[in-house]
Amino acid sequence: MQDYSLLSPLIECGNAVYFVCDLAQRRVVDVSHAYQQVLGGFGLDPTADLAQWVSRLHPDDWQYLCQQLATIQAGSLLSDKEVRATWADGSARWLCVQASWVLGPAGQPYLSGRVQDVTAAKNVALNAQKYNTKKDATLEILSHDLAAPLVNAQQLSLLLQEMLTEQASAEVQHALQLLERTCAQGVALIRDFVDTEFMESANIDLKKERADLNAWLLTLMEEYQRSTWHTHLRFAYEPCAGPVYVELDINKFQQVVNNLLSNAIKFTPDEGCITVRLARHGPRAVVTVGDNGVGIPAAMQPVLFDKFTKARRPGIRGEKTTGLGMSIIQTIVELHRGDISFESQEGQGSTFTVRIPALP
Repeated sequence: MQDYSLLSPLIECGNAVYFVCDLAQRRVVDVSHAYQQVLGGFGLDPTADLAQWVSRLHPDDWQYLCQQLATIQAGSLLSDKEVRATWADGSARWLCVQASWVLGPAGQPYLSGRVQDVTAAKNVALNAQKYNTKKDATLEILSHDLAAPLVNAQQLSLLLQEMLTEQASAEVQHALQLLERTCAQGVALIRDFVDTEFMESANIDLKKERADLNAWLLTLMEEYQRSTWHTHLRFAYEPCAGPVYVELDINKFQQVVNNLLSNAIKFTPDEGCITVRLARHGPRAVVTVGDNGVGIPAAMQPVLFDKFTKARRPGIRGEKTTGLGMSIIQTIVELHRGDISFESQEGQGSTFTVRIPALP
């Protein structure tokens, strides 16, 4: 039989709290000494603290934790679940819980597990996530904002070449051709930078985590709404009432929404409106991205999600396309056990609908 006593110093003095609970009798059977140091226990009796701990946890997270515990069998492990808590001083904390049901000598079930305070690491991750969301949105906006004047200059140079065919000297013709090529290369460079990042992100394995889709979309749309004055488009967000919790790879899913918004920008004339909506329909979270742009020709609609689709076409301001975007979007959505569909009519705009599972 193995002797685990050598692990006692690590268990008792580490930065994690180990516990065993008899939930049927609502009592703590055992808890490591780190309880006071790490979690700042309310008193000397952890059993008496149970009710207070439950009241300290965010109601949504406590419900989520109970639902997760109800799904595991004896001997199986509930992997790290992060929940929010409020300390006595009012500060917000993040706790990481790992637990398993174990059977006692008489066959009675006990909940055995570990709790760590991961507030510092979680705050770093959330800030990085927020920065990344804003960065990707800004890149999409800038790609259109910077490309637009280059496209205008490119079209103007082509027009001047046609108008000055006979009158212009060879030097002027050469200068106009150079201007046209330089503008075309600049537009291609801008879009290639954004498209490459999008396609590379699709090849990374999913790293799902629980998130409030409502709060995340609000952060994303704030960046687009700030761009109204220079994109000459209006962006609206219609949120769901209350949080909508989902398990998703936020980096990948924001590429889905950003790409749908990018397409809407490409095919919506100045002064047009692009609207993102979030709703919950039963067990599914539903995100729609709609515009009042030029719409998708009927002949292109059946092959829109094909790789290197024949439905690819330049934007109304000359933006290039690879023909891969919609195919990658569909793949990412399906990796989240969801689906995507659209409705479109020429001259009236398009609406794309993404449905993914929502947490109970």
